Amino acid sequence: MQLTITENAANLYKKEMSLKEGDVLALFVRVGGIGSGGFSAGVKKGRPDGDYTEVTSGGLVFSVSDEEIWYFDGMTIDFDEDMQELTFDNPKIDNVINPL
Repeated sequence: MQLTITENAANLYKKEMSLKEGDVLALFVRVGGIGSGGFSAGVKKGRPDGDYTEVTSGGLVFSVSDEEIWYFDGMTIDFDEDMQELTFDNPKIDNVINPL
């Protein structure tokens, strides 16, 4: 799995979630609510159940369940300082909100 999480994005997770170096986060695919029908990246402390793959950035460990690699493989998670928000880009998926 090729997943890039920039230092800026990792630092935002640290700040917003009161994390410290060595903490582990699980990234997972979220399905939107009624009317949205979209996908997004969810995050929670800890590792996913079952088999998973990990990448490290900014002193944090990010884990992705092998069942959800389809969404994260090729993705770059960054922090846009101008917009003050995380960005999720995956050239393998035309539209990360509504992948085909």
